Amino acid sequence: MVKSTTITRISDGLPLAATMDDEAHENDLMDCKNQGKVIIKKLNPHSEPRCSIESGKFYLHYLIEQGVCYMCICDRAYPRKLAFSYLDEIAKEFSMSYGSEIHKPGLRPYAFIKFDTFMQKTKTLYQDSRTQHNLGKLNEDLRDISQIMTKNMEDLLWRGDTLERMDTMSENLRAQSLKYRKDARNLNLQALYRKYGIPAIVILVFLVLIYVRLAWF
Repeated sequence: MVKSTTITRISDGLPLAATMDDEAHENDLMDCKNQGKVIIKKLNPHSEPRCSIESGKFYLHYLIEQGVCYMCICDRAYPRKLAFSYLDEIAKEFSMSYGSEIHKPGLRPYAFIKFDTFMQKTKTLYQDSRTQHNLGKLNEDLRDISQIMTKNMEDLLWRGDTLERMDTMSENLRAQSLKYRKDARNLNLQALYRKYGIPAIVILVFLVLIYVRLAWF
């Protein structure tokens, strides 16, 4: 079943709305929710638009539409197709209700908390995968979920951290390379001055003296 849902703006990670979850399950969901926050921080406009992430006894499913991430936490056994059908309905209704306000500057966290009412009703509708409504959703050929990427939470977090470190190291190496190139150029110039500077000055003085002497005559 669907345990929890959050709606977040990708550009700055601002939480726009979330479900008021059962306190009895809050402790079980806490780690998964924190992992979801970490994932959202890593998302950008070029991230996978739909993804399922395995995390212990739960799955986090998310979809990104118009710069907004819709994420839900579900039991492992809950059908992925129903999870994304649920997110599709949430995204469609949220966009219709608040689409013109989502990207306004100055929004406060959970500015659209009233949307929880719709999410709770929809979550209840999707709770039991054996109901006629949900069996119908499973049979509908709306989307091939096999194309939706599945990742492991541990691999995702560690790999993401590694990629970020590699990006940082790459930037540092580029900066150091430019510095070394500049230093090498300066050292070469200094070596040229030491090797040819005095002879060049002597020759220049000699030429000046010859020029002056010829000018007098």
